[in-house]
Amino acid sequence: MSDRIPRPHERAPTAGAPDPADPAGEPGTGRPSVEELVAAYDQERPMRRLSPPVLAAVSAICAALSVFVLLSVFLPPARGTQYYLTVFLAAALPLCFLTHRAGLRTPAARLPWLRTAARGGRPERDDPGVCDWLLAAVAVAVCLYPLADFDGFLERRQLPTTTDTVAGFLLLLLVLEACRRTTGWTLPAFCVAFLLYAYYGGLLPYEWSLAHGGFDVDAIVANLFMGTDGFYGVPLSVAATYIVLFTIYGSVLELSGAGRFFIDLSFAAFRGSRSAPGRTVTVAGFLLGTVSGSGAATAVSLGSVAWPLLRRAGYSREQGGGILAAAGIGAILSPPTLGAAAFVIAEYLRVGYLTVLLYATIPTVLYYLGILLAVEIDARRSLTRAVDVEREPVLRLLARFGYHFLSLFLIIGFMAAGLPPFKAVVGATVLQFALSFLDPRHRLTPRRLYTALAEGCRSVLPVVATCAAAGIVVAVVTQTGLGLNLAAIIVDAAGVLGGDPTVRLTLTVLLAAVAVSVLGLAVPVTASFIISAVIIAPAMTSLGVATPEAYMFIFYYAVLSEVTPPTALAAAAAAAITGGSPIRTMTQTWKYALPAFLVPFSFVLTDNGAHLLGQGPLVDIAWTTAVSAVAVAALAAATGGRLLGPASVTERGLCAGAALLLLYLEPVSITAGALLLAAAVGGHLLRRRSTAGAADGPRDPSSLPKGNTSS
Repeated sequence: MSDRIPRPHERAPTAGAPDPADPAGEPGTGRPSVEELVAAYDQERPMRRLSPPVLAAVSAICAALSVFVLLSVFLPPARGTQYYLTVFLAAALPLCFLTHRAGLRTPAARLPWLRTAARGGRPERDDPGVCDWLLAAVAVAVCLYPLADFDGFLERRQLPTTTDTVAGFLLLLLVLEACRRTTGWTLPAFCVAFLLYAYYGGLLPYEWSLAHGGFDVDAIVANLFMGTDGFYGVPLSVAATYIVLFTIYGSVLELSGAGRFFIDLSFAAFRGSRSAPGRTVTVAGFLLGTVSGSGAATAVSLGSVAWPLLRRAGYSREQGGGILAAAGIGAILSPPTLGAAAFVIAEYLRVGYLTVLLYATIPTVLYYLGILLAVEIDARRSLTRAVDVEREPVLRLLARFGYHFLSLFLIIGFMAAGLPPFKAVVGATVLQFALSFLDPRHRLTPRRLYTALAEGCRSVLPVVATCAAAGIVVAVVTQTGLGLNLAAIIVDAAGVLGGDPTVRLTLTVLLAAVAVSVLGLAVPVTASFIISAVIIAPAMTSLGVATPEAYMFIFYYAVLSEVTPPTALAAAAAAAITGGSPIRTMTQTWKYALPAFLVPFSFVLTDNGAHLLGQGPLVDIAWTTAVSAVAVAALAAATGGRLLGPASVTERGLCAGAALLLLYLEPVSITAGALLLAAAVGGHLLRRRSTAGAADGPRDPSSLPKGNTSS
């Protein structure tokens, strides 16, 4: 049987046609399609399958909102940011009730219903019901209420009227319900717990660290509804400016054919070696992530094309799923788009988005280095084979479709020139629209442009609900001073276990990593980062960690929750594509993503870790990057069990210890790590030589040719 598979561009890289060589998504097989898997596992995608009339109405509103957002970049409302956010929320919040079902379903539970709906069975009504339309109407009313007397509304913050309180309380309930529909119960439950703390915290004993003066309902609602820390705070501001503009850009990029080009280019870039399939998937995940910006969506979209390639190369279902999930997570970790939380980092630090991109550059290189080394080791250990893929030459692809990179470069160039990121991305969107006419198959005609605007806005709706809900937590923390109090408790808990400053910092960082990971298991990445930034980051900064390093540490662990068992949505989605065991797929993903779990500790445990974020002299940045790269290689050898050949348990242990010491990035630890690594490599070479010697001789002299016997 030939190992040839069709050219990558003969398949749709995202949703749509099933793989003819794989039963996933094929009608009648009972297995979910790509669209179903994305809908089930991606926390940031709408869930309803609307009927044509309702879909047309929702799309019209979404497209109009996209146009409003784009125009506001250059013609901002005269009454300021809060006025703009009020109008934006009035349009976006009602759409959440129309595009998301009220029922509670886990990803696995959604799939049978989705498959039945996709085949036309429609066991349940999927259009919004009367209650949904009623909630949407109430959301419009309470969101637009402040605009009736906007200046007076802001002036009444200290003394809200009864109508103000009722409207604010209704908006609170609506935000919590929208968040529940889009992300589940966990984040709304967090919000309710914080609200109860704000109300009842005054009853706690005064000597307790968590005690405060207490606030009544009017004060709590006014802070949420009429101030700049609640619904209309930084999280929603980021969603309504940066994030929505980047989702519109991603939609234009996808519909103009960039996603297909990135897949084709990745397949063409690597020739027929045994590790080429794994390398292809890794690079394709990086490129495709600039379009989707979502770990689960990238893993599923990439898996629909790449899993047949991996399977024919000899990868097991779990190995293939692990590569897909790890490559998908890179979509959130990698410049130039990163994830939504990166925009929050820029806003909280009051730095340019380009600065955050620079922070993420070296860790991204180390992350993909780790994946590529792990892929190479797996290819040699598992004896995978090369797969013949018909493809156009790389240079020909670049000559025909390389213009898709121009808009990405334009974003960086505009920001480097000092242009705000929201203006830079609008310029890139306009350029990508113009470039689409170079490809007759993907030119953005008025109809396709309308679709791109509608889908771009619709994709951001769950993020809007999440950010509005996260604003509740931020407002309560600011109002009660909870952040500093919890930071002191975390530091004191670490101090109980170790009094030495270094030990205390290490334990605090470990507690922070566990807390962010656990929080990220239950809430989306953006919400996880926002909550952790206001509660956990102060604990690290109080021990001398710089704020950028603390935020980047939290960002990476919030993102990595998507590959952290037992939920690991990206790994679970990849397992659904490959048909492998979800738990074993999560384990494989964790192995590939291990450098991303360990490198962030370098940011916060040592002063030299700041160099990995691109801070400091170039010489320091260079040597810390080189040392960290060696550490990542040692980690790959330890987890993959291979150096030049199969590694012994002792050699793997030495490599693991060397990696940890090298990542501490201090002269003493680097020296010790280098010695351990040298011992591992030296012992491995000696063992290979002795094994080879034992295999080569001595032989029976009688078996040698005549004249070659020795005395």
